[in-house]
Amino acid sequence: MEGAKREEGGPGMESEGKAAAWTMRRHHEFLREEVHGFPGFTHRGIPSPSGYNAPEQVHITQGDQVGRAVIVSWVTPSEPGSGHVKYWKDSGDGSEPGHKKMYDTKYIYEIGDGDTARRFSFTTPPPVGPDAAYTFGIIGDLGQTSDSNQTLEHYHSNTKGQAVLFVGDLSYADDHPLHDNNRWDTWGRFVEKSVAYQPWIWTAGNHEIDFLPEMGESVPFKPFLHRYHTPYKASKSTFPLWYSIKRASAHIIVLSSYSAFGKYTPQYQWLEEEFPRVNRSETPWLIVLLHSPMYNSYDYHFMEGEAMRVMFEPWFVQNKVDLVFSGHVHAYERSHRFSNVAYRVSNGQCTPAYDKSGPVYITIGDGGNVEGIANRFTEPQPSYSAYREASFGHAMLEIKNRTHAYYTWHRNQDSEPVVGDTQWFYNRHWYPHEEP
Repeated sequence: MEGAKREEGGPGMESEGKAAAWTMRRHHEFLREEVHGFPGFTHRGIPSPSGYNAPEQVHITQGDQVGRAVIVSWVTPSEPGSGHVKYWKDSGDGSEPGHKKMYDTKYIYEIGDGDTARRFSFTTPPPVGPDAAYTFGIIGDLGQTSDSNQTLEHYHSNTKGQAVLFVGDLSYADDHPLHDNNRWDTWGRFVEKSVAYQPWIWTAGNHEIDFLPEMGESVPFKPFLHRYHTPYKASKSTFPLWYSIKRASAHIIVLSSYSAFGKYTPQYQWLEEEFPRVNRSETPWLIVLLHSPMYNSYDYHFMEGEAMRVMFEPWFVQNKVDLVFSGHVHAYERSHRFSNVAYRVSNGQCTPAYDKSGPVYITIGDGGNVEGIANRFTEPQPSYSAYREASFGHAMLEIKNRTHAYYTWHRNQDSEPVVGDTQWFYNRHWYPHEEP
């Protein structure tokens, strides 16, 4: 399926003195097949950039655990091209690359050679610290339809967003005959306008499994792992699908709903060791990303996340996780702060109850997908469900300081400034009061 060759490695950006060592790692891929547009979009897809073998599908993500590195990835469509990344501080005068790297600073980077060289930019995050303000966009189940385009355009028009927490289901290539990998290429060009300029933090969903043994493809997640890289080794993980990063005042844990997570498995053991490494004096906000929601009051995918909930919810409560973002259900839902950790098979106490140490669970699988909106609810609405709506959209999380964060959800049918759902969140470690 993945007829590609990848070149890895590349020069690092090293600092002088005690300044941060901003490292650029590059992952360059060569794909052999020409890519065409995709149906259901308002046009025939984003065209390849002009020039023979020009780099395309450019995307960046965090390259280490603390935000001192960037992974830059791209594709050359015809043959292997240059694997070098040039970079320099944006001083407005087109100066040559420098050496000393700084936080909260805009950098220009260039990939490709000669007439096909392309330039992009990114802004480094603030130093990791308890009161470092930062704004994340949250998107899930994006796909590449007209609804997907509206979601991305809305997020792109919001200048507050500094990085995206992506909760899985990217291209939906597996929804097409033989898991058409051309869809990965069209999707990569589609999102480039955002992800080439700010890091997207990747979570794998069910549509990234790409398991097709009848075609000889028996390795799950092969296209996703080949194209989208994560800094998993920096957080002592043994596999790219579960890892953690620190960014500004947030410690973000990414889990894989479709990898083994039972006791004694690598993911279980890693998470068990990861929670004690969280330092709430350094990163007050503890956020978990996964694909299949642990709580879901829609008829779609109902209780599919129950097994992982049983395994990990006690740890979430014990460690006072602030927020859990998931996708999978193609709609929106936000919960109250609660837990169901009292439940045992023998005691019958199976009703979720308010728990000030419990997370807020947010389902944000409403990016656009290719399968349509999820519009059937379970009735009556459960008491733990604060807000739910069958609309496409995206969310923003504005971390203000160690105690407060402002959250908004934006539906596609409104203009971007219109807020469909909003909530002030209070940090569970520093300010564990009940939210309004």
